[in-house]
Amino acid sequence: MTGPPALRVLIADDHPPTRSGVRRALESGGVVVCGEAKDAESALALATEQQPDVALLDIRMPGNGIRAARDIAARLPNTAIVMLTVSRSDDDLFDALRAGAAGYLMKDTDPTLLPSALHGVINGEAALSRSLVTKLIEEFRRRSGLRRLSLLGRSTARLTEREWEVLDLLKDGLSTSEIATRLYISNVTVRSHVSSIIKKLRVDDRAAAVRLVSQD
Repeated sequence: MTGPPALRVLIADDHPPTRSGVRRALESGGVVVCGEAKDAESALALATEQQPDVALLDIRMPGNGIRAARDIAARLPNTAIVMLTVSRSDDDLFDALRAGAAGYLMKDTDPTLLPSALHGVINGEAALSRSLVTKLIEEFRRRSGLRRLSLLGRSTARLTEREWEVLDLLKDGLSTSEIATRLYISNVTVRSHVSSIIKKLRVDDRAAAVRLVSQD
């Protein structure tokens, strides 16, 4: 009687020694490495060809690992995406999750834990370094607070999730073009979301909308 097929993983990282180390760790845990890529473009091409169970992506590789995550998620919905990175940046973490990543692991993670972490992702678990769990909890609480505060006295206002993302970035001081880059959308789309936010919150302009969610 044969068991389930081995997990197939694509590794994308521009640092050959890192790829080699990750490959050894995965293969020692019974994982099949179906390909290696050194940049975002080749990661997308190889993922499309091999259709791996998991794409394990570096963020800082040429072409942008988060962009690769977004493109792979759009083209291959059955491929789980996990970032393997040195970046502890809040922006990188949340951008990766928005792009479709199901996990965000640090490169200093014990390599012997990688196979079980990736198997967990396939089984519906989130792969997240412990040091980042607190950031997610804090972000959830912050966003929940913003929603309660901004809707106070405006029970008819119902912003979409994307509109909340745009409003949060406006609150952080980002410009239209910066928001477009962060969310991988056009400037026109950002302006459309801002107009909808202003209308729904019944304020005069974007500054008033930001003041509304910034009040104590």
